[in-house]
Amino acid sequence: MKEPQLPPADIPVLAVSSAPSTPKQLRFLVIGAGSRGNAYARAVTRATPGTIHAVAEPHLFKRREFGRNYIWGDGSPKEGQEFTDWREWIRWETERRIDKREGSAEISADPAGVDGVFICTLDETHIEVIKAIAPLNLHILCEKPLALSLNDCLTVYRTLQPPEGADKHPRAQSKIFSIGHVLRYSPHNILLRKLLLSDRVIGDIVSLEHTEPVGWWHFSHSYVRGNWRRATAAGDGSLLTKSCHDIDFILWLLCSPPSQDGVVSGQPHFPRSISSVGSMTQFRRSRKPAAALDATNCLSCPAERDCNYSALRIYNDRHLAKGHTGWPVDIVCPDIEDVFKTQGSEAAESHLLSRLRDDYDLIKDADSDIASRPWYGRCVYEADHNVCDDQVVTFAWDDEEIEPRRLAKTATFHMIAPTEKQCERRGRVYGTTGEIEYDSRTISIYDFATAKTEVIDVPPPPPDEQESHGGGDYGLARQYVSAVDAVVNGGLNVEMAQVRFVGCTLEEAVRSHAVVFAAEEARRDERVVKWKEWWEEKLKASAAAWAA
Repeated sequence: MKEPQLPPADIPVLAVSSAPSTPKQLRFLVIGAGSRGNAYARAVTRATPGTIHAVAEPHLFKRREFGRNYIWGDGSPKEGQEFTDWREWIRWETERRIDKREGSAEISADPAGVDGVFICTLDETHIEVIKAIAPLNLHILCEKPLALSLNDCLTVYRTLQPPEGADKHPRAQSKIFSIGHVLRYSPHNILLRKLLLSDRVIGDIVSLEHTEPVGWWHFSHSYVRGNWRRATAAGDGSLLTKSCHDIDFILWLLCSPPSQDGVVSGQPHFPRSISSVGSMTQFRRSRKPAAALDATNCLSCPAERDCNYSALRIYNDRHLAKGHTGWPVDIVCPDIEDVFKTQGSEAAESHLLSRLRDDYDLIKDADSDIASRPWYGRCVYEADHNVCDDQVVTFAWDDEEIEPRRLAKTATFHMIAPTEKQCERRGRVYGTTGEIEYDSRTISIYDFATAKTEVIDVPPPPPDEQESHGGGDYGLARQYVSAVDAVVNGGLNVEMAQVRFVGCTLEEAVRSHAVVFAAEEARRDERVVKWKEWWEEKLKASAAAWAA
């Protein structure tokens, strides 16, 4: 495998078949009916011509609620619309194809299959799901991160390539693939990129500073008590699970060349070096309030009422007590909405508290059992997490030697947990003729020549899209469905549809993940990673392992 790159501008448009006279209704399967599965299902249902046709989810309440909202409404699921997990769906889909091919009379009405899949399962399952789905040759959108190790990311790349010997461009894909890097698809960020790369309102970019304020209680929920609290030796951690799309955003602005009418103009401008520092600064036993004594659970802690990170205050007082049963409360209790509606607020509170009382004993309980599930009532200062709550990544570029030349520049990314804002990114870009400051809503442009500042209030997305990464969830879903539609109903070549609508190839997605792993390696080893040498070494080792 050669170094992944964006398709060059001179890739020919391959033969385009004529569009069908009657467009096909596109159908999609969602694997995983959690918060991300619901986010994409809402976007597809409300903002695209596609339909959510089926769901695979082991939790009964989540599955049925998802089906009622997006698939069968007040009716009942039809054959091929409801599965207890992705393995059951694969068995069913495999049998459906065999029956259809053999003309089996056992199925009176051929149950419909799907055109594409949304993979919204836990991060560690993505590689297994993709490998199992690949032989079915369906279009795929996978929630970020792609996988939890660089080797697994490269395995995904190889798995989704067309079969050897196929008539294809060396870097062609056989089906549309998209990754949940939603920051690329918000109206705000699309405008920001246009201003920087196409309009060049501040000339050549000299330096960029980008910050993700995670949010003080959000970090404790997801990365101290929740599913993303433990990193492994493979290199995953909060930089990967929380901020891989921020790293991708920076590379999108500073590496990826702009495109014209879906054709990429030029090659990526890769960084020369990557370094990083970060640590667990706050949620450590040494910072535990003395008044908490030896308590390990908020509901039995004498200092609970005075602690900002009290699970009771976060989940009940801030949310459930105000009638809010969505995220994050429904992560703690997936069926909390049903309990609240059918049994009332007191029953819902009792149900929540019963989950928050769950605790473990570090002496008696096996570590594997502790790691296998979240513990939302656990004291944040007695937690078993090991991921950074404060991390900085630094990039440096050299002058580009080929035309059109791009100049040396630097970038820093800061992920920080204890913040007022929650995931409302902000940053500043310095150029040769001015500078840009941005947050999640506005873009301010200062011009050196005129000494004037222009403030652009980016028109917000419709109200139901604003809470979805500034419209990014909807933008990603629209572009993915549009790409699939262009292939299925428009007859467009997959490679061209991928670039024109998704705007990011599988190779580019793998490379941006690789940059995250390089940054984590730099942090752990306290060294500067030279990107070109590092990447060539990783590709060589991966190729050798794959061949073996």
